Amino acid sequence: MQDYIRPVEIRWADLDPNFHLRHSVYYDFGAQIRMAFLSENGLTAQFMQANHFGPVLFREECVFRREIRYGDAITINVELLQLRRDYARFSFRHEIKRLDETLCAILTVDGAWMDTAARKLIVPPGLSINLLNAMPKADIFTWTELPTT
Repeated sequence: MQDYIRPVEIRWADLDPNFHLRHSVYYDFGAQIRMAFLSENGLTAQFMQANHFGPVLFREECVFRREIRYGDAITINVELLQLRRDYARFSFRHEIKRLDETLCAILTVDGAWMDTAARKLIVPPGLSINLLNAMPKADIFTWTELPTT
C-alpha cells in the first residue's frame, strides 16, 4: 500500500496563547488520521461496533521539533511501526510536516484491540489483519514476538 498522507487545516481554535499549535491538537490530528485510514479501508466505526471490538491505546507520545502556526500548510501521515505476530498489539507513527518537508512533530501510539462487550484484549477479526498487513510500514518497522507463558 502506498503512503497515507493527508493535509491538515489549522484552525484559530487550535492555537495556544503563544500563537502556535496547542500540544493536545497534535494528538487529535493523530486520532483523526488513524480513524480516516481505517474507515477508508473498510474498518469503519460501524463495522467495529457491529463486531464488538475497537482499538485501545496504552501510550501516546509526541516529540515536538518545529512550531506550527496559524496559516501553515501541513500534512500528517500514518504508518505501522510495530506489530505483534498475532496482530493483537500495534504501534503507529505519525509525522507532521510542513509542505516543504520540514518535520514538525513525530507522534507515536501503542495500542491493542479490545472486545468492547467482554472488555478484554483480543486478536482482531480477519478484516483488521488484512488491513494491518497492507498498511504502510515505517522504514524501521519491526514484528514483535508473542509473550512467553
